[in-house]
Amino acid sequence: MNSATSFRHAGQYEAHDLLRLRALPATDDMPPWLLDAFAQAPFAVVRRAEAPSGFVAVGFRGADRAQRYGAFAPSESVELVLPPEQLRDRPVSPDRIHLKAFAAFRALVEDAHFDTLAWGPTGSVGFELATMRRTVTETSDLDIVMRTPTRLAREHALALRERAACIEQNFNVRIDAQLETPAGGVALSEWAAGKPRVLARSIGGPSMTADPWHDDGVAHEGGR
Repeated sequence: MNSATSFRHAGQYEAHDLLRLRALPATDDMPPWLLDAFAQAPFAVVRRAEAPSGFVAVGFRGADRAQRYGAFAPSESVELVLPPEQLRDRPVSPDRIHLKAFAAFRALVEDAHFDTLAWGPTGSVGFELATMRRTVTETSDLDIVMRTPTRLAREHALALRERAACIEQNFNVRIDAQLETPAGGVALSEWAAGKPRVLARSIGGPSMTADPWHDDGVAHEGGR
């Protein structure tokens, strides 16, 4: 086990972790595409939702953007956990590196500015690196998550956002970078912009907060 997962306790998962499951969870409204998608890649991603005891909230993805399905998987069905940080060192297939999202991903990996944080790919790039199922297309964005359990200085966030913007321009691709904070997921661009309050997405729903690393009486926006 590498350093990216050495702190995890058994059964402890975080948003964006990819889970390999032994079987699909039993549900009454399973979409018809899911059986084939799971047969090709028996993985799901941890999502932000309250789960019953003994279960984990997960999301499944199919062949196109419209094929998304949320469910609760029994914790006992999880046989492998792949945090995004663990996917950062996985090589991109030589016949796929021409895709803009993968080219931008490799540029981020090689950029020293991003070595200061634990980060990794999510979305289609992370899913393909984890499962080897071809999910990245020519129009795919590059989604990444940065684990920031302690406060990230605005100046540091701005430097990271500026480097990401250069890579976006070089490869003509959008990079959606999210900070994983104690208050939930916060867009790097919002925190770097110096806004007095930023949107944080957590299990309890979206909320506005002045400091995602300090409980300042966040105002909930409603919904999950």
